[in-house]
Amino acid sequence: MEKTYDAAAIEPRVADRWEAADAFRAGAGAKPGADPFSIVIPPPNVTGSLHIGHALNNTLQDILVRHRRMLGQNVLWQPGLDHAGIATQMVVERQLAERKEPGRRAMGREAFIERVWQWKGESGGAILGQLRRLGASCDWSRERFTMDDGLSRAVRRVFVQLHREGLIYRDKRLVNWDPKLLTAISDIEVEQREIRGHLWHFRYPVEGRNYDPSNPATFITVATTRPETVLGDSGVAVNGSDERYTDLVGKTVRLPLVGRVIPVVADDYADPEAGSGAVKITPAHDFNDFEVGERHGLARISVLASDATISIRDNAEFLEGLFPADGERAVGMFEGLDRFAARKLIVDWMDEEGYLAKVEDHVHMVPHGDRGGVPIEPFLTDQWYVDTKTLAQPAIASVREGRTTFVPRNWEKTYFDWMENIQPWCISRQLWWGHQIPAWYGPDGAVFVDEDEETVAGAALAHYVTNGTLTDAQAREMAETGSVFDGFLRRDEDVLDTWFSSALWPFSTLGWPDKTPELATYYPTNVLVSGFDIIFFWVARMMMMGLHFTGQEPFGTVYMHALVRDKNGAKMSKSKGNVVDPLDLIDEFGADALRFTLAIMAAQGRDVKLDPQRIGGYRNFGTKLWNATRFAEMNGAEHNVTVDPDALVLPLNRWLMSELATAISEVDAALDSYRFNDAAAAIYRFTWNTVCDWYLELAKPVFLGEDESAKVETRRVTGFVLDRVYALLHPFMPFLTEELWAATAGVRPRDGLLCHAEWPVLVYNDAEASDDLNWLVALVGEIRSIRAEMNVPPGAEAPLVAVGVDAKTQQRLVRHDAALRRLARLSSVETADIAPPQSVQFVLDTRAYALPLAGTIDVASEIARLTKAAAKARTEVDRIDKKLSNERFVANAPDDVVAQEREKRDAYQAEAEKLDAALAMLR
Repeated sequence: MEKTYDAAAIEPRVADRWEAADAFRAGAGAKPGADPFSIVIPPPNVTGSLHIGHALNNTLQDILVRHRRMLGQNVLWQPGLDHAGIATQMVVERQLAERKEPGRRAMGREAFIERVWQWKGESGGAILGQLRRLGASCDWSRERFTMDDGLSRAVRRVFVQLHREGLIYRDKRLVNWDPKLLTAISDIEVEQREIRGHLWHFRYPVEGRNYDPSNPATFITVATTRPETVLGDSGVAVNGSDERYTDLVGKTVRLPLVGRVIPVVADDYADPEAGSGAVKITPAHDFNDFEVGERHGLARISVLASDATISIRDNAEFLEGLFPADGERAVGMFEGLDRFAARKLIVDWMDEEGYLAKVEDHVHMVPHGDRGGVPIEPFLTDQWYVDTKTLAQPAIASVREGRTTFVPRNWEKTYFDWMENIQPWCISRQLWWGHQIPAWYGPDGAVFVDEDEETVAGAALAHYVTNGTLTDAQAREMAETGSVFDGFLRRDEDVLDTWFSSALWPFSTLGWPDKTPELATYYPTNVLVSGFDIIFFWVARMMMMGLHFTGQEPFGTVYMHALVRDKNGAKMSKSKGNVVDPLDLIDEFGADALRFTLAIMAAQGRDVKLDPQRIGGYRNFGTKLWNATRFAEMNGAEHNVTVDPDALVLPLNRWLMSELATAISEVDAALDSYRFNDAAAAIYRFTWNTVCDWYLELAKPVFLGEDESAKVETRRVTGFVLDRVYALLHPFMPFLTEELWAATAGVRPRDGLLCHAEWPVLVYNDAEASDDLNWLVALVGEIRSIRAEMNVPPGAEAPLVAVGVDAKTQQRLVRHDAALRRLARLSSVETADIAPPQSVQFVLDTRAYALPLAGTIDVASEIARLTKAAAKARTEVDRIDKKLSNERFVANAPDDVVAQEREKRDAYQAEAEKLDAALAMLR
């Protein structure tokens, strides 16, 4: 073996070994007739690169699939990429601009799409290579892409079927609109930004009363953060219980500047405690107002164009009911103005004409497009929708009835909250890159939806012959020449929301709508590992689509992992400068160290606080195992052997086998319940503490002794247990363990790769040996802890006095005398009826022990030092308690800051208690 563990050299070498063996193909290493186990990867964007959330998500998936592969199951981890409509189109358009090439509109749709495919082939999908670097053991031969031929056919089949069933339809509703990208976007593509703005209060005159700014009876005051939407107001809402406005409900007010007469309606949406209690209603420009408008039949007056400029000329909804002069004035003042220029102009006009009551500074959240970067507009357009309310019912029942389970279970509440209040899903996007909607429009507005043009052409021609638009001869000619698509039928230019194709991912990637062997074998999948932020956008939609088109839930378990935060618990963001790049971490520490850190910190329901120093610590764990293996090799350890625990003679070896059986049981139980942190911690404890720190230390005298049979037994046990350590650790640190597996083959060649080796199974417990050795470990550990707390010099030896112990303990002290002296740095091991003066006393298993330290340390100075340190710790506890008792601090400080203070307080409290205990021993 090489002297040092070098992740940078080992990891690429091992990756090549896996690649050459095609180690992760579906079913590789499976036992005959084994049960299938499948996971679909949450498809990363084709434009993406590995971020720390990907690293956590894919590490957890890889742990599961490597574990199941070693259990001999028929495993498939299905990889692939999402075409990422907006992101990809933006990348290619930016590239065209940088190269000073014609833009997409200049080159046309067909040429632009060809260019996107070219970019995808050359530069897209780099993240899959980065996932390989992380160690992801997907079946890379089965890589899928949401725009490949098979998945595109699945998308068309689903769209057409849902349309025929009336579950996909076209409607005019409000959408999140990005005025820069000129497309509808989904809620997840909207980010809320805190903006320091204003709240403008306007007076709307009550119709039939002479407006007097000094007489509240002649007007009603409304407040808005978006004055430009005043142009589209069609009502004012007040709460029916608000006595201030009882007499106004059912009456009308006149909209200043525009002159439109609009009703006052009673609606619970208006909050009597907020502002004036009256709310202007603009159904075409606010999601809440849209619902109020629907309840009261208010007009939906859209006053913005797609680029967020004012568009009211020739706008029938805007002009309806206006005096021509009012309409002309408004058009002349605002037509074509940017929304923010119109905002300023309206405020200025309201102020000049006496309708501006007041202006307040106002900090509020403003939705922005996460890619366009500009404020989004609620925009009234014709779009395609899915009737998710109908599709949601079976998906709700699946979770309620336990056929699909969330881990942790508390996420089920979030799922139900969304699903039971679900709104229609807008699935059309005004882009070119994506699945173009399979709908064609005829000259009379008729819509023809089908999977292919030939079928559409036949249906359309039959329709227009039947209604007399075309003769039979004209229809035949169009069919023969294909001219039906030359201006007669027009295809919908929009594409489908990216989430539409990813909703089909669990079954489309396996070959649906064809009845493939993969679909029959691996669907439904076993578990989905995902972030909680896409429960609705992805998880719920996969549930709906999977149930509707296959009749089965797409997965039995949904494991929701938490966020990865920085070491202080703050959410990572570029603006804070605290984003951690996993590729940099892999360069510095290795993929194994990063993976193990993420896993051991992935406690259910608790965010991961990622500190690079922790990663360095777990790299040291890898080094520890590497060095332990080298030590074992130098002492003749025999790997790839069979050991019968019942035939072992040495209590040391019987103890180690008992501890191994316990570790295997703990890891199995933790992985079965998705407690990744507990599984990692169990492996860590067994490897570092039991094997490296204790067993190999206790085995040194055996290796150096004269008893050849004891040496042979210990060499075999050492190799046997290390082999099981490699196997248990493999799902977490696959590169290191695969290398150690190969490096320790020796004279007995391995049957294959570690990733295909059998998962350890051992049921064994020697209670007597376990009690005896665990007593020794605990006693040495206690002595070491006291020496550290009392500042005993490392080279100094002290006697151990066992006070009034029984015969069994005396026998143990004699049996382990040499080990105690060596491991605990003792000058002697004695027994006495009472403890010597100036000794530190402690109790272990109800037996008392003493360490006389007079002459070894300055007892008085040590008491003074400990007293001072304990007082300082308690001062810190008091200081933090005072801060946490300040309600203003707790209310205003970020959650992560408050949590950090509480953690510091607990740490100081624990330190104070520990120091008090040390003082008590000295005194």
